Amino acid sequence: MTDLDPGKWLRRYHPAPAAPVRLVCFPHAGGSASFYRPVSAAHSPGADVVVLQYPGRQDRHREPLLGGIDEYAEAITAVLAAEPELPTVFFGHSMGALLGFEVAHRLERGAGRPPRSLVVSGRRAPGTVRDERVHLLDDEGLLADVRALNGAESALDDEDVVRMSLPAIRNDYRAVETYPPRPDRVVSCPISVLIGDDDPKSTVDESLRWKEHTSGAFRLRGFRGGHFYLVEHAPQVNAELAAELTLRIPPGE
Repeated sequence: MTDLDPGKWLRRYHPAPAAPVRLVCFPHAGGSASFYRPVSAAHSPGADVVVLQYPGRQDRHREPLLGGIDEYAEAITAVLAAEPELPTVFFGHSMGALLGFEVAHRLERGAGRPPRSLVVSGRRAPGTVRDERVHLLDDEGLLADVRALNGAESALDDEDVVRMSLPAIRNDYRAVETYPPRPDRVVSCPISVLIGDDDPKSTVDESLRWKEHTSGAFRLRGFRGGHFYLVEHAPQVNAELAAELTLRIPPGE
């Protein structure tokens, strides 16, 4: 049974107990909570920035990995549903975009308080189809794909870190690549899409199809760059998030 201890799943690098709004960040495949430490610094104390830490990485590296997107989403939904009520924005990059969407869908269906908006990055819409099998490659092939995304952290040059990270990377790739297309799944919260114009994991057309997955408002903003454009354009991405957070603060607060 999955451990749902919030202390294991949630990281608050810059606690802001008086914040009027919450930002929940979902890491990418193979990623860890520390990727979003700069985002936390940029938005605290104005927002309660909460970052997910998935099992099988960093301080959770000894814990069993989860089987797929749905298993991740079920666990995260349960953890977030227990958080104190606060207007919330979800922000997910790559695999984190799928997880943010699936968790929002579950919360809207009565599992808890849903987010007021969803910001997705570097991921094509849930209804799109691609035959991807990178998770079946050998270790060198898998790492070559990760490094080709121009987002490979320098830690991947450390052989010990690579050896420790590979199981989580492969598991997350498998989770994403075996995610069944869900063209009819819709959330009611607005969806904002951020995308690099040279992202091999999602074309602009594939990203525009996120519009089919919300009954609320939709917008897309493109940036120059590849899959990890958000590192190079951190100030602009943070400005997008700041605007979204401000929009979600209840009037008078």
